[in-house]
Amino acid sequence: MKTVTILGGSGFVGSSVVARLDQAGYQVKVLTRRRERAKHLILLPKVQVVECDILDNVALKSQLQGSDVVINLIGILHQTRDNGFDKIHHQLPRRVAQLCDELGIPRLLHMSALQAATSAPSEYLRSKAAGEQAVMAYSPRLQVTIFRPSVIFGVHDRFINLFANLIRMVPVLLLAMPKAKFQPIWVEDVATAMVNAVSEPATYGKVYELGGPAIMTLQQIIEAVMNTIQVQRPIVGLGLKLSLLQGSVMQCLPVKLMSRDNVQSMRVDNVCQNPMANELCVVPTDMTAVIPGYLVKNTPRGAYDQFRAAAGRVINARR
Repeated sequence: MKTVTILGGSGFVGSSVVARLDQAGYQVKVLTRRRERAKHLILLPKVQVVECDILDNVALKSQLQGSDVVINLIGILHQTRDNGFDKIHHQLPRRVAQLCDELGIPRLLHMSALQAATSAPSEYLRSKAAGEQAVMAYSPRLQVTIFRPSVIFGVHDRFINLFANLIRMVPVLLLAMPKAKFQPIWVEDVATAMVNAVSEPATYGKVYELGGPAIMTLQQIIEAVMNTIQVQRPIVGLGLKLSLLQGSVMQCLPVKLMSRDNVQSMRVDNVCQNPMANELCVVPTDMTAVIPGYLVKNTPRGAYDQFRAAAGRVINARR
C-alpha cells in the first residue's frame, strides 16, 4: 500500500483529495500546523493527521521520510507580513522537490494555477510560475505532475459562497472586472483528476490545465449565483482603473475579500487551452448543476423545503 503525504490536506481542496485517496486505498498522511483544523479527516480509516510546521525544513524532512508520493496543495490568495507569494508559491515547492529528491521519494504532484507565467500581470501568477519551474527542475529524477486549475467551486469554497453572502448583504454589487473569463471547476473533479494521476505513468512530467465544461464571465457567474439563491441585485461593472482602486481599498480591510493583485490576475482570461486530458479520466461537472446543492438551503425557499422535510419526518415518526 502506497503512502501519500499531503501538504495542505486540511484545506478546501485538500479535504476532497484526502477523502478520495482514502477511498482508493492509499495510506494518507496529512501534515498540518494545527491538528484541530483537520479533525474532519481523522475518522477516515487510512488517514493519519500529523502536526508539522512545513516551513521548518528539519520537521518537514522528518515527516516526508518513508513516503511514496508527496502532494503539495499549499497556496495563498493574499500575502501577509509573514507569508508572501514567493515564500509560499516558489521557495516552499522548491524545498519540497529538493527533499523528495534527497529522500528518494519518486512521485510529486504539485498544485499551481491556470495562466501561471513569468510574464503574467500579477505577482500571484508569476510566483506560481516560479514554483512550477522550481519543481520541474527535478524532473525526470522525480516523477512530477503539475495541475493548473481555474477557479474551484464546492461546498466550502471561498468564491461562490463569498459572492452569495455579498449578494444577500448589499443592495448594489460593484463588480470589479465583470468581463473577466473563468472556467469554474468542481472541487471533486479536481480531486478525482489528482488521485487518478497518482499511479498513472502517462501523467509523469506533464502540466495539466483543469477547467469545467463552461467558460463564463465573472458577471455571468454572479448572475448564476443570484438565480440560484433567488436574490436579485443591480450589478455595476467597474473598468480596470476603478477595479484596481476597489482592490486597493479592499486589501486594507481586516478581512481581505479582494486585493489589487487579484484584479491584476483577472486581466488574463482564466480559461484552458485544451479539454481535460483523457488520462485523467474526468468528465467535468457544470457549475450550475452543483451550486444549488449548497446554496439553496440558505434561501427562503430552501429553508421552507427543509422545514417541510423535517416536519414530514416528525409526522412519520409519530405514526
